[in-house]
Amino acid sequence: MSGHSKWATIKHKKGALDAKRGKIFTRLLKEIAVAAKGGGNPDTNARLRTAVAAAKAENMPQDNIKRGIQRGTGELEGVNYEEISFEGYGPGGAAIIVDVLTDNRNRAVSEIRHAFSKHNGNLGESGSVRFMFSKKGVIAIDKDAAGEEQLMDIVLEHGGDDLNDEGDSWQITTDPSAFEAVRDAVKAAGIATTSAEVTMLPSTYTKLEGAPANQMIRLLEVLEDLDDVQNLYSNFDMDADQMEQAAG
Repeated sequence: MSGHSKWATIKHKKGALDAKRGKIFTRLLKEIAVAAKGGGNPDTNARLRTAVAAAKAENMPQDNIKRGIQRGTGELEGVNYEEISFEGYGPGGAAIIVDVLTDNRNRAVSEIRHAFSKHNGNLGESGSVRFMFSKKGVIAIDKDAAGEEQLMDIVLEHGGDDLNDEGDSWQITTDPSAFEAVRDAVKAAGIATTSAEVTMLPSTYTKLEGAPANQMIRLLEVLEDLDDVQNLYSNFDMDADQMEQAAG
């Protein structure tokens, strides 16, 4: 299982997704506003279309989405966000990418640097770990929601890349260009998803055990709590027992 999936599972076990719903909405609205700078019509703006779909998946009210778009297009007063990406290594040598949307570059740089330094990580230069990742669409589905044959048919018919068995769930991967078609086909088949997003998947993984594994989770939690952080990606891996310990 990828670090992407592991981190999502750990956050779920900790109840972080429910406890931080307000923060989730804030991040989604920032992404909508930035995406809308490229045009306020989701039908002709793929990034905005993806952002709106993610907001709807979190049951964000339509009025909130509309205001987010209007802030991006300039119809309403909004904040000018800068996009920054940080790369580095966490405890045990696992790679980390941190995507930031901020209205204060100095604050963001200081907070990210402090988090890495305090939790046994090291920031690297641009490009130092990104080559280990590829942008992919990822759709996760509980095993009891659909069978392998039905999902494989959807993957093959709508341009998906692969279908992987992740234990208690299926994971469909797609090229970003095919993500919407595959996601919509899954939805049209009446199959519920646990997550569906375009993310960064690692090509190689770093196995973590013991103290480095726990330290890695603490670092990711600290980064996740920073207001400027939009997305976290890592290539860490850990077994089920270690994950239970980290989630505890």
